[in-house]
Amino acid sequence: MPTSYDTPDVLDRREGPHGEVVLRRHGDRLEIIANGCFLMDTSDGRSERRLVDAALDALPDRDHPDVLIGGLGVGFSLAHAAANPRWGRIAVVEREHAIVEWHRDGPLSALSAEALADPRTEVVEADLVAYVNETSDTYDALCLDIDNGPDWTVTDGNAQLYGEAGLAGCARVLRPGGVLAVWSAQPSPEFEETLWNAGFQQVRTEEIPVARGVPDVVHLAIRPG
Repeated sequence: MPTSYDTPDVLDRREGPHGEVVLRRHGDRLEIIANGCFLMDTSDGRSERRLVDAALDALPDRDHPDVLIGGLGVGFSLAHAAANPRWGRIAVVEREHAIVEWHRDGPLSALSAEALADPRTEVVEADLVAYVNETSDTYDALCLDIDNGPDWTVTDGNAQLYGEAGLAGCARVLRPGGVLAVWSAQPSPEFEETLWNAGFQQVRTEEIPVARGVPDVVHLAIRPG
């Protein structure tokens, strides 16, 4: 019997250190669900691609800048970065082992296989909050796509990333004049204020229209130096 397009088909379900993560197929799209909350799907991706492009646009004078992508998700940001020869090193931090496996050997590999094979690409399995405070590596750009943005996180631990302490960690891995680009499911004036308070400059928000509802946004800010 063919699968109904009205009923999602669960392809994999894992219980990890941060709760349950599920990959399911709903019609012609794949969806990632974390702790019962919808995170993202493969239906569009324009805002995830714009996240990467907006960061690169903010670095007009740097040859082959290095980028750190926070969150692998369905792979839109990674694939888009790897498709652009102007980027240098492309590192992706993802804490859910299941998501990494879905990209390496599972259904999401159709979106990311070429990007993962790119010699510029490195996947780091780690919690981003810990990584930005512990790594000795630095980057020209940090593109964050964690949960649904600063105002709605699926797991409590991610909320600290968007506070002043978390942003201090983000600034720590950015080279002077580097750009922080943060994806959000909705505009957040409060987060803009937090960016200013954390010492970032040239803070601005770019809206990306969606089919319906509140537009997605990319918050952009520059580390001084």
